[in-house]
Amino acid sequence: VQLQASGGGLVEAGGSLRLSCAASGRTFRIHGMAWFRQAPGKERELVSSISSSDGSTYYADSVKGRFTISRDNARKTVYLQMNSLKPEDTAVYYCAADYSDAIYSAISVDYWGKGTLVTVSS
Repeated sequence: VQLQASGGGLVEAGGSLRLSCAASGRTFRIHGMAWFRQAPGKERELVSSISSSDGSTYYADSVKGRFTISRDNARKTVYLQMNSLKPEDTAVYYCAADYSDAIYSAISVDYWGKGTLVTVSS
């Protein structure tokens, strides 16, 4: 399975970006999908995840109300709509996919995308 993320870039504080991650290969094995991020000098953190079975979602407290995760199962694609961006959202964002129904931590992730850089200027 390969994950290709796109949509990162430079945006001013208060702006919006939409990240996309398309899975290819043996995608029938993929169920849970998620977005993580890693800022310089910090650990990778779970931003948001979405389950395969019922589409239930998880958001980190820092992004609740600003970010929205969604998925298109037919296209094996997961999206992250990011609104009201803040400088502290600056990080490399990684797409993740897993055999399990949902992703709750980085430890159990089976597949990682290469990451896309999001830079929010103040």
